[in-house]
This record gives sequence, structure tokens and C-alpha cells, in this order.
Amino acid sequence: MDTHVYSAAERLERLPISGYHRVIFIIIALAFFFDSMDLAMMTFLLGSIKTEFGLSTAQAGLLASSSFFGMVVGASLSGMLADRFGRKPVFQWSIVLWGLASYLCSTAQDIEALILFRILLGIGMGMEFPIAQSMLSELIPAKRRGRYIALMDGFWPLGFVAAGVLSYFLLPVVGWRDIFLVLAVPAVFVLVIRFFIPESPRWLEQAGRGDEADAVLQRIEEKVRASLGRRDLPEPVRLPRLATQPGNFFSALAQIWSPLYRQRTVMIWSVWFFALLGFYGLTSWLSALLQQSGFAVTQSVYYTVLISLGGIPGFLMAAWLVERWGRKPVCVITLLGGGGMAFLYGQSAVFGGNVGLLVGTGLLMQFFLFGMWAVLYTYTPELYPTSARATGSGFASAVGRIGSLLGPLVTGLVFPITGQGGVFALGALCFAVAAGVVWLFGMETRGKTLEELSGGAVAD
Repeated sequence: MDTHVYSAAERLERLPISGYHRVIFIIIALAFFFDSMDLAMMTFLLGSIKTEFGLSTAQAGLLASSSFFGMVVGASLSGMLADRFGRKPVFQWSIVLWGLASYLCSTAQDIEALILFRILLGIGMGMEFPIAQSMLSELIPAKRRGRYIALMDGFWPLGFVAAGVLSYFLLPVVGWRDIFLVLAVPAVFVLVIRFFIPESPRWLEQAGRGDEADAVLQRIEEKVRASLGRRDLPEPVRLPRLATQPGNFFSALAQIWSPLYRQRTVMIWSVWFFALLGFYGLTSWLSALLQQSGFAVTQSVYYTVLISLGGIPGFLMAAWLVERWGRKPVCVITLLGGGGMAFLYGQSAVFGGNVGLLVGTGLLMQFFLFGMWAVLYTYTPELYPTSARATGSGFASAVGRIGSLLGPLVTGLVFPITGQGGVFALGALCFAVAAGVVWLFGMETRGKTLEELSGGAVAD
């Protein structure tokens, strides 16, 4: 086979799923897991930090929102950087930054320093999330792409549960500063990424670096052959091709607002904003709200972890359904289901003595909401071409992080007025709005290659 005749997409799409693909998936997913632990940890530590520093609910909301402010900056910049300079270097530096920031959080002696370090942590995490989406979507063939990206997102509820377990056992013993110190250790994971994760051949090719793309593809093909224990691979099939677009730093941003992608951009930005406004408005305060209802710190952490376990079957179900039913219907169902359960959870939380109702509705709420996360991370990178995929994913995430930033702040302001019932009703409304936007304006992407979804012309 003359490899130069075929595009990077044609060579990647014809590869059978192998152990090599699964190794790439595990490495990227573990980076996602560690990031998620850092982000989720504030849910479990907020009550203790609030007590130590004597914070008001509004100040606590500002602290909970600080990392999301950083994520807005990180997600906005990382997408454009990755589309201009490559996925791999941006991915590596994002992990270095959040590891350093987590260490600095452990040294904070006042609330101002802690807020600053959480902002730095947020920048690192905001950089990592959209790049992980783009890298995995560009390396996994279309027939399994949705399932693998949805499973990657499943490492977020696993990270959330791990954060809760860690805080449950360590918080009474070592305090919140040492927990942040422990979370800085996984930053050494960047060394693994440097040696095992390739640069995206799709990105190299569209950037006009065809020889480098061919060299990376040959290494990938060799590893797939070794993993499968065979010498021959299937012949590539012709796919739509897009023009090479090296561009400048801002060309990808212009592309996502071009006539072809404008509606997709408005749709996915709206969904990310309302979904994350609702989600983080609720989950960032989950443990603290339980403490407000009369539960002790350890009890509130225990019930928050227990409730979060519902997210594990939720993302597994979503990972299966996105390839069976499609992205659009699963997104709508998970958003509506999460909204309905959030409303019921808020009503049950009012009656603090009814623990069974509280846990039951909480489990179902997290089942749907973590399923929603799996669909969003699958769906978003599929809407854009390789030349603007990281930018499109990054800005969608950034707009979502604005919702994340506002969510805890709104909760801190609304809670004293409406109580828990009003807070969770507001969250339910946000999910309903997001579901309506997907239903009215979303497109289906299941089973199509990234090049087909990008509107490329079929090669001769």
C-alpha cells in the first residue's frame, strides 16, 4: 500500500480497535480522572474551609466558583493553542500547571491566596478537558468513537467518588491542606504522556506537516499490527477530504462562526452554559447543603459519595446508548431526567429526616447528570473540523465554565431566600432549557466520520 495516496483519516478509520487504542484511551482517561478529582474535591472540602476561615455563604460561593473562572480562561486559550501548535504539548503543560496549583493550594494561609491558587488550578483543568476530547476523537475510528469518549467522561464520576472517599478517610485525620498536597502527586503522570501519546496525525496533516503525519501514522500502524498479532491491515476506504488550513492563532475562532458551523456553535454553547450552570450550582454545594440541613461533616461527605455512585451506571448506560440511539436523543433524555430528579431531590432535602428519599432521588439525579456529561463530551468535538476542533470544544467548555462560575455564586445567594427546594428547582429549570435547545437545534452525528461531519468534498 502506498501510504502517501491515503489521508490520515482514511488510514486511521480503517484500523481495527486494538490493545494500542485501549492503552491510549487509558492514559488520556486517567489524566481526565486526576483532573476530575481536583475539581470535585471542593465539593467535599468546602464545608471545612468555610468553617476554618469563617466564610459567609456568598464568600464560600466565590471560593467554589474560583476554579471555574480559571477554567474559562484555560479552555478558551487551550483550544486555539492546540489548533495552532498541536494537541500533545498543550495537553502536557495543562497537567503540569494543575499539579503545581494543587500543591500551592495546600500552602494557602488565607482565603485570598486559596482563591488565587484555585484560579490557577482551574486554568490547568480548563486546558486539559477540551484537548482530551479532541485527541481521543481524532485517534479512535468512527464506529467506536462515541463509546470511547463517553467512557472517558465516565472517569469524571469515578474521580468524584474517589475525591469523596479520599476526603472521607483523610479529612478527619490530616485536614484539607494535606489533601490538596496528595492531589498534586499525579502531575508526574505527564512523563507517561510524553512517551506514549502521539500527536494527532489528523492535526499534523491539516497543518501542512504531511511527512510528520505519515511518520506518526506508520508508528501507530506498527503498534496496531503488534497488538493484533498480524502483519496485514484492512485497505483504507476513500473519505471526504478537507483543505489544508494551517491558519493563524485566530483563524479557528473565525471558522467556528462561519456559516457552516454558526448554528452548531450557538447550539452547543447554549447547552454547555445551561447544563453546567445547573450542575455546578447543585453539586459544588451538595455536601455543604447537607451540613446546613443538620448532617455532620463526615455524614454529609458519606451521603455525597453515596449519591455520586449513581453516576457510574449513568455514564456506562450513556456510553452504550450514544452508539445505539444517537447523541441527540440521549442528550435530551439525560438532561430532562437529571432536571426531574434534581427537582425531587430538592424537595426531599427539605425533609432532612427522610434519608431514604434523599439518597434515592440523589442517586437517580447523578445517574442522569453524569450520563449527560458523557454525551456532551462525545458530541462537542464531532461538530467541528480538525482545523478548529480544539477551539470549538475549548470555547464550548469555556462558555460552560461561565455557567459553572455563576452556578455556585447563584446558589450562595438564592439559598438564604428560597432554601434547598428553590435551589434545586432552579437547577432543574436550567437542565430543561438545555434539553430544549438540543431538541430544536441539534444535529445527529452517530456513525459518521469527523470528515463527513465537517462537510468535506469526497476525494477523487
